[in-house]
Amino acid sequence: MKTELTLHERTLSLHRFPKRSNETLQAWDAGDEYLINHVEELALPPQQHVLILNDHCGALSCWFSKQHKVTMMSDSFISHQATKANLLANHADEVRLLSTYDAIPDNVDLVLVQLPKSNRHLVWQLHQLRQSLPESVAVIAVNKAKEIHTSTLKLFEKHLGQTKTSLAWKKHRLVFSQANATSVPQVSPYTRWQVDQHDFWLNNLPNVYSGESLDLGARFMLEHLPKDLGDKKVIDLGCGNGVLSVKLGQLNPNIQLTCVDESFMSIESASKNLTEALGNNREFRCVANNCLDGFSAAQADLVVCNPPFHQQQAITDHIAWQMFCDAKHVLNNGGQLLVIGNRHLGYDGKLTRLFGKTNVKTVAANKKFVILQATK
Repeated sequence: MKTELTLHERTLSLHRFPKRSNETLQAWDAGDEYLINHVEELALPPQQHVLILNDHCGALSCWFSKQHKVTMMSDSFISHQATKANLLANHADEVRLLSTYDAIPDNVDLVLVQLPKSNRHLVWQLHQLRQSLPESVAVIAVNKAKEIHTSTLKLFEKHLGQTKTSLAWKKHRLVFSQANATSVPQVSPYTRWQVDQHDFWLNNLPNVYSGESLDLGARFMLEHLPKDLGDKKVIDLGCGNGVLSVKLGQLNPNIQLTCVDESFMSIESASKNLTEALGNNREFRCVANNCLDGFSAAQADLVVCNPPFHQQQAITDHIAWQMFCDAKHVLNNGGQLLVIGNRHLGYDGKLTRLFGKTNVKTVAANKKFVILQATK
């Protein structure tokens, strides 16, 4: 697995975060290279303000910080941490880090975008750019050519302005746009809907997973959450919009609840949903983090988890494994991890390795999902 990006007689050492000895995924892709090559050909004057959206591991931030003022906006805590680590490793200049829920900074000279996976997130970012940028500022986006559809370009034209594309290079394509659209529709940051058969609503910022409807796994998990937990300490790991936490809080009015997710928008949404559903007097914590990094051992009685199986655009199972390992670390003896996953993912095998065969049991299952309980 390559860790050195060499272009234009310059080399960067780049790693994903968290750094793993057996890493199989590269910290940059051909889209990063395409953007770098294109901007280098533009021969920008030094000290331009370059705004970078969704820099996965900081490759673009590291590259352009050498000659320019860089602001990087991402909804990913992990991307922020990767960018910080790679800037430090390459002795690069400081970069301002913001979330994509923050306001677009002033006096931007160029915008570079790694297209987000979610169209709702893309529309939000295009809307924010259109409200903030003068027409003269170029916006250059990149993604795999197969992911740039006619519908994608229509979103650019509708919410930002005039748009065209480049030829494909290494299966990637550039999108060139500018903020000159007229009659731009208003875009609300929140999507709000009621959870069927449950007494609460959910507010979802643009990059929240399953932000337009309740995903089937969470729906199944809602029916099997524990009651009568007293004042136990509960962690919702990978909380998303906080749907499981809200239900746990309704069923257990005295639990001490902590929500953790790597998406800043998820944390903001979960906090809003918990306050709305449980009231202003209920205490809880919502933390943006890489799994349970920095959490002390033996502090929790229950961890609930609906693990993702992708990180940004990459499909991987290492996140679930880290979640399970971290959960075991923070659980008290006798504490329990409650996990839901697609049956084919084989989480029972992973949990058995960690907790022992006799300490893992199936709580419920249907044709698609299985809920597992592992006891420390």
